[in-house]
Amino acid sequence: MPLWTCEQCGAQFPETAAPPSSCPICEDERQYVNRKGQVWLTREELAERHRLVWRDDLGLVGLALEPSFAIGQRALLVPDRGGCVMWDCVPLATPEAIAHVRSLGGLKAIAISHPHYYGAVADWSAAFDDAPVYLHGDDAQWVTRPYASIVPWQGDSHRISDDILLVRGGGHFAGATMLHWRKGADGRGALLTGDIAMVAMDRRSVSFMYSYPNYIPLNASAVRRIARTVAPLAYDRIYGAWWGKNIATDARAAFDRSVERYLAAISD
Repeated sequence: MPLWTCEQCGAQFPETAAPPSSCPICEDERQYVNRKGQVWLTREELAERHRLVWRDDLGLVGLALEPSFAIGQRALLVPDRGGCVMWDCVPLATPEAIAHVRSLGGLKAIAISHPHYYGAVADWSAAFDDAPVYLHGDDAQWVTRPYASIVPWQGDSHRISDDILLVRGGGHFAGATMLHWRKGADGRGALLTGDIAMVAMDRRSVSFMYSYPNYIPLNASAVRRIARTVAPLAYDRIYGAWWGKNIATDARAAFDRSVERYLAAISD
């Protein structure tokens, strides 16, 4: 029986003879069902229509589908002792991409910011000896393809290694997570935010939303919580959610300015 992938968000669903009746991630108000209706692709159909490519993105290897698929997901490979940590995931794992990741040391773990980036985590985990998939337990209800290696961690932080720390900021989702990479930016530290804090088009600021496609902003208390979460961390660079959406230097000051700008914009 085929595995099914939602065309709109890229989430993978279990093997069934017929596609699911709906995608709960897309029916949630933070996402949307396409105007033409719910569309499903088998894993094989997806691989026929798209290919996985990899390239440098400000010093990290990124992976994404071409032509762009779903919400344009791009995963990043963070080097660490014992292998790479894949930050966020893509909806497909191909033999060529798996081989390339092996050439970089393989995957020791996968870490996910929030449900819009679950993608094909089970396939990627299986390709690397069931590497653990860390996602926050507050978002476990959104997992569309349960898999034994998924680790629903709890609390406000989870350390993967001496250099890689996951922190829960909340906001976009209850368990919305960011990754702090201590060795990033030549030792000055880097923060991988997904779209928990969205890097803006100017690449000098970030912003915050409950729903990006439906233009629902976050409230002030949620943004202040995100700010408190990253305040103890040392970082000079932010990696955002899509190709090139990064703040290369002076990112901590940019983040703090952005929080103040956002709070001022939504105040009475």
